[in-house]
Amino acid sequence: MPVSSFDITRVIRPNILRLEPYRCARDDFSEGVLLDANENSYGAAYKSNISCDNGQICVEPQADRLQLHRYPDPKGYEVKQRILKLRPSVAGVDNVFLGVGSDEIIDLIVRITCQPGRDSILITPPTYGMYKVVASINDVGIVKVPLDVEDGAFQLDVDAVIAAATGDSSIKVIWLCSPGNPTGTILREADVRRVLDSGFGGVVVVDEAYVDFVRPERGESYARLVAEYPGLFVMQTMSKSFGLAGIRLGVGIGGREIVSYLNRAKAPYSVSSLTLDVAKHALSDEGIQKMRSVVNSLQAQRDEYLIPKLLQLPRVGAILGGNDGNFVLCRFVDSNGNASNEIAKRVYTEMAQNRGLVVRYRGSDYGCEGCLRITVGTADENKMVIETLRNVLSEEED
Repeated sequence: MPVSSFDITRVIRPNILRLEPYRCARDDFSEGVLLDANENSYGAAYKSNISCDNGQICVEPQADRLQLHRYPDPKGYEVKQRILKLRPSVAGVDNVFLGVGSDEIIDLIVRITCQPGRDSILITPPTYGMYKVVASINDVGIVKVPLDVEDGAFQLDVDAVIAAATGDSSIKVIWLCSPGNPTGTILREADVRRVLDSGFGGVVVVDEAYVDFVRPERGESYARLVAEYPGLFVMQTMSKSFGLAGIRLGVGIGGREIVSYLNRAKAPYSVSSLTLDVAKHALSDEGIQKMRSVVNSLQAQRDEYLIPKLLQLPRVGAILGGNDGNFVLCRFVDSNGNASNEIAKRVYTEMAQNRGLVVRYRGSDYGCEGCLRITVGTADENKMVIETLRNVLSEEED
């Protein structure tokens, strides 16, 4: 859509537009004798073990190094600066939002835009389940425009998305998952641009949790389009390519206005000092190099071992989607070549209950009949997947 047609004041809920955010002295002053926040000036009760080098030089305990008796930086400034190095197309720290995992960002996006009992979101099944859950929790309507799933394409039905979004004034957010979950498929840029250019006046969110697993020839992050489209908001995470699911850090990239309203609505100090410290180190030059090395290894395991080996197994009919994530969507078929939820369920249950191998059953998702979603593991784990499936499926044949 033309840039001038996006009006943030028509997107954000009126009460959020009027909201005066919680402020503290730490927003403005972070040095000196800090007696503003009723922290415990005597320090943390918790003390980690002090490790010493040759029994002489002791490393500062983590609780002291991180000043855990102090509230964390409410803006996460150092982490945001390093995100700019990772995503150089992003203009500045005012375009970056940090949340407690992507799920907090999903919730905040809905809460600042959608009035309960009145407004709606648009989703494109099969897709990430939390969009629907968050909408339901917030008493927000859900409009479904399924993806084109023929032959495992998992691409937008662009005309249907545009017709629904522009024809229903209650829709405030369009959720696009790219690469999709469970589809593992990056959305075509031409299609995403058509949605952005459609005249839809709300927020278009592109969830890119798996974007670092996409090979360059397949596509790249839509974060580079934020400067062009003020209604675009891109979500990323430290959970997948960086292997830091345990720290719960989600990243949002968008126009300064959207980020500003998210910051107004978020809880103060929601991202912990421990999370910020781990993220800062992971986003160092060394950490990013390590991430990319792991991604390369995972892509090789996915493309050169797991997918070819799966396709050699009996009852495996296809690997669906573009395989742009750290998982594959494997379809199981009956003797007539038809997708079979019954076989997929039996295989899933047998492996989880009796073989010590847990994958994810996705046969109930639209366009995913007969499918298990299998995360790409280490080389040894992937070998276990193939051997276990071979044994279970051979018993199916008997």
